[in-house]
Amino acid sequence: MKKFTKSTYINWYKDMLFWRKFEDKLAALYIQQKVRGFLHLYNGQEAVLAGALHAMKENDKMITAYRNHVQPIGLGVDPKRIMAELLGKDTGTSRGLGGSMHIFSPEHNFYGGHGIVGGQIPLGAGLAFADKYFERDGVTLTYFGDGAARQGSLHETFNMAINWKLPVVFICENNGYAMGTSVERTANHDDIWKLGLGYEMPCGPVDGMNPVAVAEAMHEAIERARRGDGPTLLDIKTYRYRGHSMSDAQHYRTKQEVEEYKKIDPISQVLDVIKSKKYASEKQIKEWDQEVKDKVAECQKFAEESPFPDKQLLYDVVYEQEDYPFLKHR
Repeated sequence: MKKFTKSTYINWYKDMLFWRKFEDKLAALYIQQKVRGFLHLYNGQEAVLAGALHAMKENDKMITAYRNHVQPIGLGVDPKRIMAELLGKDTGTSRGLGGSMHIFSPEHNFYGGHGIVGGQIPLGAGLAFADKYFERDGVTLTYFGDGAARQGSLHETFNMAINWKLPVVFICENNGYAMGTSVERTANHDDIWKLGLGYEMPCGPVDGMNPVAVAEAMHEAIERARRGDGPTLLDIKTYRYRGHSMSDAQHYRTKQEVEEYKKIDPISQVLDVIKSKKYASEKQIKEWDQEVKDKVAECQKFAEESPFPDKQLLYDVVYEQEDYPFLKHR
């Protein structure tokens, strides 16, 4: 695995801080009703993505649920286009037609963004099957939440993936709550990783607030899949500081609980290493903070100044039968 160097920690800090501030800005725009529909934010879970990106290689893919704004940014999608998509603008990743829950960029190996709970789990195995079938050196990271772990499609997918030794890593981003229902209330156990035992699939828990722990676990699972030894299930214990979505009143947990998790904030952990190892001065850190603030402002400016798509686009992006016998749509 790539070593954890000075540049690793500096890049982690800049990236995770940008993801956090990007989401904060979207929350503000949602309150202004410039972002419509549902909005699920990633605040607190940044180490899961940072660690994964450290372990991934060029041909590896990622597919996830609807808390999906920052993953494509990490994979190289222009964040201005992500923000434009959330504002429903023509310059967005799907020309404003996908919105918050359906970011998509196959050219950057990001396959969504899926609004159906657990719907992406069999799709992730399908992507992995294609890589194995065509003998491509790729591994698919398939993310799902703790609530989706109770979906029947998960078990069908696990059975097929382990039986065919597909190059896939199943990752439960376990932030403790399925909407407002705690993990403890969804089953008679709270160790989601143990679901892999029934399929003799390598599995285990991971500290999802520490990018180093995530990167190490991801590297082992990804390389196992790449060797042809099949899938792994990682139960990554993380935490979201905001509600399930912006409309979540969060009556199911206390403010004290949230504050306790903020004591092990992933960005703060990385910053502590930077300071303790003297990787940067206070002045440099402040400059990075300003760079992030400016970059978020650029994204907002681009998104707000971009045009909405023409209404004609509604007709142009649906299937059109060439020999359709009735009037054309134009």
